Amino acid sequence: MNASVPAALLRYMDGLKARDLEMIGSSLSESVQFVTPFRTMGKPMILDFLSALYLGFPDWNYDHDQAELLEDGSFAVFWRQGGTHTGTLSFPGFEPIDPTGKSVKIPPHHFFYRLGSAGLTEIRPDPIPGGAPRGIFEQIGVELPPL
Repeated sequence: MNASVPAALLRYMDGLKARDLEMIGSSLSESVQFVTPFRTMGKPMILDFLSALYLGFPDWNYDHDQAELLEDGSFAVFWRQGGTHTGTLSFPGFEPIDPTGKSVKIPPHHFFYRLGSAGLTEIRPDPIPGGAPRGIFEQIGVELPPL
């Protein structure tokens, strides 16, 4: 990382790699939005999603390239992530998904971040086929993914 990458984004990236929900939460503004073509999630839902993900995939792991500052002031990070579905995947409002034992490898892709004075204000994954978060559900055979 270089010195121009904001501390909140570095903390978020480190929190993901450590699967540390407290660290992740401290990097997010209260009004943060995680935006996908299917759903927009606020801070509580983001943290609930990650908590469920880490329980369903105890070995979920992340790797990334250096954050890049874009012309519009946002940042792009190219992520690689995956894990094995060995725990129950349970999201509020959806039927629990029993362990399938399937390995999930999300196609590497960019996530885009906007920041404000209180932390990350927007997280937007590049909507590629099989990308996160929807690709996680598709790879374990969920017909109607919740996200």
